[in-house]
Amino acid sequence: MAGSPAVAPLVALVGNPNCGKTALFNVLTGSRQKVANYAGVTVERKEGSLLTPSGLRVRLLDLPGSYSLDPLTPDEQVTADVLLGRRAGETQPDLVVCVTDATNLRQNLRLVLSLKRLGLPMVVALNMTDIARRKGILIDAVRLSAELGLPVVETIGVKADGVRALAAVLDRVTPFATARHAVPWQTPAAADIEHDQAEVRRILGAVGGERIDGVTLSDRVDAVALQPVLGPLILALILFLVFQAVFAWAQAPMDWIKLGVGAAGDWLGGVLPAGLLKDLLINGVLAGVGSVLVFLPQIVILFFFILVLEDSGYLPRAAFLLDRIMGSVGLSGRAFIPLLSSFACAIPGIMATRTIQNPRDRLATIMIAPLMTCSARLPVYALIISAFIPRRELWGGLQLQGLVLFALYVAGVVSAMAVAYVLTLAGRHRHVQALMLELPAYHWPNLRNLGIGLLQRVDIFLTRVGTIILSLMVILWALSSYPAPPPGATGPAIQYSIAGHLGAALAVLFAPIGFNWQISVALVPGLAAREVAVGALGTVYALSATGSDVSSALTPLLTRSWSLPTALSLLAWYVFAPQCLSTLATVKRETNSWRYPLIMAAYMFALAYAASWLTFRIATALS
Repeated sequence: MAGSPAVAPLVALVGNPNCGKTALFNVLTGSRQKVANYAGVTVERKEGSLLTPSGLRVRLLDLPGSYSLDPLTPDEQVTADVLLGRRAGETQPDLVVCVTDATNLRQNLRLVLSLKRLGLPMVVALNMTDIARRKGILIDAVRLSAELGLPVVETIGVKADGVRALAAVLDRVTPFATARHAVPWQTPAAADIEHDQAEVRRILGAVGGERIDGVTLSDRVDAVALQPVLGPLILALILFLVFQAVFAWAQAPMDWIKLGVGAAGDWLGGVLPAGLLKDLLINGVLAGVGSVLVFLPQIVILFFFILVLEDSGYLPRAAFLLDRIMGSVGLSGRAFIPLLSSFACAIPGIMATRTIQNPRDRLATIMIAPLMTCSARLPVYALIISAFIPRRELWGGLQLQGLVLFALYVAGVVSAMAVAYVLTLAGRHRHVQALMLELPAYHWPNLRNLGIGLLQRVDIFLTRVGTIILSLMVILWALSSYPAPPPGATGPAIQYSIAGHLGAALAVLFAPIGFNWQISVALVPGLAAREVAVGALGTVYALSATGSDVSSALTPLLTRSWSLPTALSLLAWYVFAPQCLSTLATVKRETNSWRYPLIMAAYMFALAYAASWLTFRIATALS
């Protein structure tokens, strides 16, 4: 085609989970993609653009992974609604690319047959063909195309040259694919399911698709990695090394950011005249936002390892290893994935509980998901550990700071299991579902996918810094600056402000656990987002300091203002800290009741207060 139409055609990528669909999408679109949520739900929506060899611009939509057009989860519901033209605000695709896993064609063909019955223009992408060949799986793509009556193209979704054939097919097929209404979908009857199964067996017999060799490399690795004794030890070692790296690797870039923030403060102090604007920019914006921004390297390193473990195929193995432990406290084996997601943020973890069919198991998982140590806690942990835990090597190069961080994550997991066990004792007629997972083959993580994943998470973090955290810091600065102290007043001006009076009132409540009024003030904006507490401490201490302390780093200010028992008490508080308001709102939406978010906030506040009180008393007695 000489030119592109006014509206680029929409091509939807559909496939089973773990078929390599998103990796294929990333290679085809590169950085030309937008990530948002579908209207009315929290399911992620990814759309990108592809320029075909002839110059045709195509919009690619990465639909959520789905096993069936009869949805059991919100992800599958979105996929079905988009394909059937039932989702408001979404355009029905002009063409469907069904991505199949060549190493597991038997299961993937069921979805292909279902999509074919819709009558939409479709192409089948036979993905992971390189891995299939290494496993001894040989598929006749030409014969498969003839059997299905659809174009079939072999792809390797992690390589740029592995998608050229698909781009060429889209170039040839898309201009003639006109959007048309899908055939109304009807849930298959038992006879229809039996027919599909027989058809899958017939097609496989004609084209191949079954493994013809013996034990693969993944099988040999799993013999060790999933061994009942060695497996959990290997998992614990991997997690331990991850938290060691969070501190060891991040120190240099954190120092660079600190220098940059300090230089910016010195420059603003030199060019701006004394007044409200200078005070706002230095003590409000820079002190608050800079205090959070400095922890970006640690968050990037943590997400890097999570993405590596996910892309390599190890995370489902971790779920398998922990299934027995979770079952012992009454949790469904399916609860592992939501709880694992909660290490990034409790909100997607809570939403991921929709895959748990038993309502009681789902509710129990929702109630303990916030106890997983989310990434928003990391800036608080890192600040206190860096200030009060010495940089000391214990043995074999292990860092004491990394060991303390690992212990905090373990404390969150143990507390979640303990709460789940209490819920089990309180419940009746509990039925724990067996965990059924598809274990993908091990493979080296794709650098492109890692880069895109990290950039998306950096963008999310910086967006929070530039919107939520910046807004709250400006509000906190205003509350900390007004009203002005009366004539002849002594001491920091913040003590006479609205924030100072609020902190003094809250300090009465938090004094038994060692918190001063500055910490008490910082806890309030921390309800909006936990990492805001670090920025709030930066703002409050900048405004309450005097002389040269205003331009000092936050860490030395804390070491002069806090005792070690206070620091340890705050660490204990954040292991159980009451959730941010966004999480509580998500719980309300998922349970359709205010009862459970209120119960969650109450029990987590009680646990946090009790843990901090014990920690403060014990640390004071031992110091």
